[in-house]
Amino acid sequence: MKLITSWLLSAAALLAVAYLYSGVTVTSFTSALLAAAVLGALNMIVRPLLVLLTLPVTVVTLGLFLFIINALMFWAAASLVSGLNVAGFGAALIGSLIYSVLQLAIDFLLERLFLDK
Repeated sequence: MKLITSWLLSAAALLAVAYLYSGVTVTSFTSALLAAAVLGALNMIVRPLLVLLTLPVTVVTLGLFLFIINALMFWAAASLVSGLNVAGFGAALIGSLIYSVLQLAIDFLLERLFLDK
């Protein structure tokens, strides 16, 4: 139940990113659901490899390079899903920052919601 709720809220977060920032557009809730699934899969499979490969750069930049990796994951999801459009790398960076903040709030709320169960 927590996984489905998290997936639905992640899709809603993508719609919120599109509403808050004009550089990101989402055509429908269905494409937001698909984009949330693709983004989750990319963050689970590709992101750890990129973090490991770019570890020296990440250390030198004191972790700021992780923002670039997040933007690349966001941009890759937009290129894989036809209903999610990102205007460019700068838009992917800002969109991924907004999405990360929303995901942090979702994770916090879901942890509180499913704490008793």
